[in-house]
Amino acid sequence: MIYSLPLFISSTEIVFILFIVIMVFGADKIPDVAKGMGKGMRTLKNATNDIKGEIQRSAEKQGLDASLTKEVNDEINKVKDEIEDLTGSVRRKL
Repeated sequence: MIYSLPLFISSTEIVFILFIVIMVFGADKIPDVAKGMGKGMRTLKNATNDIKGEIQRSAEKQGLDASLTKEVNDEINKVKDEIEDLTGSVRRKL
């Protein structure tokens, strides 16, 4: 089972991080940085889905028990939901 540590970020820490980001990149570059980060996250998600699909196809081709891949998928989905819950709370705070 995968355990994750809770991430607690106060509003003061968020403001400080945003201040540092503005100082490093400048206010005019922040949309470009955010766009690049979004592209990177999308690429990572697509790569993850490709790997997951390849594992499933490989398992089916080798005649492995489908319940094993279902358990792996369930665990991956559980972790994905936890990450979405975490990022959702961070998004709401910004």
